[in-house]
Parts: sequence; C-alpha cells; structure tokens
Amino acid sequence: MTSEYPQAEPLLHNNENSITCYRNSNNLSNANVLNSLNEHCSGDTNATQKMHVNNEKIPKSFYQKLPSIPRSMSSLASSESRASESRINQLYDHYKDNLEEAILAEGIENLCNDLHLNPDDFKVLVLAWKLNASQMCRFTKEEFVQGLKNMKTDSIKSIQQKLNDITGELTRDSEEFKDLYRFTFKFGLDVSIGQRILPADIAIVLWRLVFTNDEPAILDRWLSYLESNPHVRGIPKDTWYMFLNFCEFVGDDLSSYDDTEAWPSLFDDFVEYENDQMNQNVTKNEIKVQD
Repeated sequence: MTSEYPQAEPLLHNNENSITCYRNSNNLSNANVLNSLNEHCSGDTNATQKMHVNNEKIPKSFYQKLPSIPRSMSSLASSESRASESRINQLYDHYKDNLEEAILAEGIENLCNDLHLNPDDFKVLVLAWKLNASQMCRFTKEEFVQGLKNMKTDSIKSIQQKLNDITGELTRDSEEFKDLYRFTFKFGLDVSIGQRILPADIAIVLWRLVFTNDEPAILDRWLSYLESNPHVRGIPKDTWYMFLNFCEFVGDDLSSYDDTEAWPSLFDDFVEYENDQMNQNVTKNEIKVQD
C-alpha cells in the first residue's frame, strides 16, 4: 500500500519577499553610508557637492516606503518552526489510530512500510529512542511531535536520512550507544501493568536487536544460556545495565571473570554453566583420544 504522506516544502517558501527585503535593506544601508560620509568630509568641497548630488537623486518618499527591518531573523525562524510543526502534525494524523489519540501497532507498521523498514529493524528502535517512546507498539502525540522536532525532521525522506545519520554516529560514539542501550530496557517494559523486570523472552529479542551492528563476542553463548534455562524468567534493570560492562570486561575469555566482584548472581551462574560445558567437552575429547 502506498502512503500519501505529506511532502516536505522548501524552508524559505517566500523567497521573493525575502529578496525584496534584502535589497531594500541594502539600499537603506547605502544611503546611511552616504550621509555619514557627507558629515565627516565637510572639509572637502568637491566631495561634499558630489554627496549632495547623490542624495538629491534619492526621493525623500523612498525612505518612507521602506518596510521596517527586524533586528534579527527571529520572525522568519518562528514562521519556519510553525510550518515544520504543521507538517509533523500531518504525519501524526496520517498514522494515528482512528479511536485512540496515539499511533498504535497498525500505524507504526504503516510508518515502517513508508520508511522501507521492517518493524523489527534496528532503525525502528533508534526512532523509538529518539521519540523517547514510553512503551513498544505505541507513540503518543507528544512523543511523536516533540521527538521529530528534536530530530529536525518533518517528512518521511528527512526521517530516513536522519536515521541513517544517527545509526552511523552510534558506531562511533559509545556514550550515545549506552544511552540507547539503557533506553531499550525501559522500552521493553509493559508500563500499563507497572512492570519493572523485563521478561526473559523479551530481553533476548531486545538484546539481539540493540546489538545488531556491534555484537559482543559473548552474546550468542549468553542468549543460548537464557534460552536453555527456563528458570530464568526475568531480567532486572541492574542485570541489563551491567551486561554491557560484563561484555567489555570478559570479551570472549571467561577465564578473566572474577566471581568475587560485585556482578549480578546470574552472571556467576552463566560462567559456571559455561565452564561446566567446557569441562564436559574436554572430557569427551579425552575419551575419544583414548578410544
């Protein structure tokens, strides 16, 4: 289905008036320069006569017809801001739910289609992060409008370009990625029921998603451990947060892990499980060699 989303308009849509104002301001500036030179060069008779001749060529009514010139471009900026917010509101109205004042699952899917993204694409998570969305499958009007204003985007094309830029920045800026990583935990919670611990199955999906472009060496083994141990039902916030530090600390070598440090107990269980698996593999290999 092809969406008829609103197209971006030129930021300076009234160029003719802007150019006229610019020319008029130049004329006024030239006239002031002539008057100033006339006052400071009174000792030079020839120069004074020339300046009077030039001044006489400018009708007095010319100054009266000049429009007032603002001290800054604030009026133009505010006009531009209003136009931009208007286009953002048009986008919101296009995707919002018919019954509820929010963009819900169907609207988000349509938005993703127009952005040429799958709903489970990493860039959709980045968009939710930049909108500061409070929960999955839902963008409130305030989140959508204010988020796009902060991103300085007001069209499908500009959102696509901005998401490309941000995705590139995340690979270079570790602090920005940490902010996205922490947001992802909050984003996965069901705030409607006051959830504070992320269900393990949701955590596994989100861990794979948030590490799409930079997967830690230990990630696959960690997620396999969670999937094979159903007694791990949820991931608390401190465990989610510290997993990033855990990945940076151990890399691919669990032998450097120190269980006397203040790690979450789930990490202790994981390392013990991995060591047991490694010992079992060593034993099996030794048996095969003896045979």
